[in-house]
Parts: sequence; structure tokens; C-alpha cells
Amino acid sequence: MRFLGNIEAKTDVKGRAFLPAVFRKVLQVSGEELLVLRKDVFQKCLVLYPESVWNAKLDMLKAQLKPWKPSHQQMFRQFVSEAEAITLDGNGRFLISKRLLKIAGINQDIQFIGMDDTIEIWSPQHLQEIQKSDEDFGAEFENIMNAESEQ
Repeated sequence: MRFLGNIEAKTDVKGRAFLPAVFRKVLQVSGEELLVLRKDVFQKCLVLYPESVWNAKLDMLKAQLKPWKPSHQQMFRQFVSEAEAITLDGNGRFLISKRLLKIAGINQDIQFIGMDDTIEIWSPQHLQEIQKSDEDFGAEFENIMNAESEQ
């Protein structure tokens, strides 16, 4: 399952958005129906996880945590409690709760970014703020790839 692309869209007054057809097709081919939406851990955006990917991420997180350590229990609680189950309606729409729209700073315009096995949902303004210039991106990409080849 690979989501690719940068697609501009809008939410309606109720906070509903159409999942882009290219992403719906990937879900359909993969047999995924249930999705999970939560705020990203690091960035001011939302992440849409297919159920199988969400379950794998939860398993990975739980493997790193000690169940009888209070701070680890709190970390797991916060990660899971901030997530919402999402289903697409017959038209391919889904509802983004007012709480998550506010957290991500989304008004009406949104951008879907395919991130391999997940889909990010951004306010275009926040996305623009964090993106690197072409020159900075190229230089960082080169550094990463050269460091990898030197190992």
C-alpha cells in the first residue's frame, strides 16, 4: 500500500472532505475499509492511517513501552485517546471533527499528502511554513544519500 501525491481539496461547512480518488483506489485494492485519524506526533497536521497500518504502529509503540511504568502508560493513553475511527460514506467523504480541525489549524482549504502507508492532511499555510526551499531540500537530500552510501 503506497500513497503518493499532493492533492488540494476543501472541507465543507460540517468538516467533511472527499478522500481523493487516487487514495480511495489504493484503499480499495488493499481491501481496507476502516481508517484512523489523529494529530501527527511531530507536525501540525493530521494523519490518516489505514486500519492495518494503525494496528502495526500501535504494536510497534506497545513493544517499546513498559506496561507498569506510569509515564509509558500515559504516553500510550494519550496516543490512543487522540485517535478517531473514520469511515468513508458512499461518496468517499469523511468527517474531520471540529477538535481535530482546530488542532491542525485547518479552516476550509486542505492538502492531502501521500506519505507511503499513511496520508497527511495539512492546512496549506502550515505546510508551506515547514517546506524547505528547493536548494535546501537538494542539499539535505544529498547529505543523507551520501552518508548512506559511505556506510
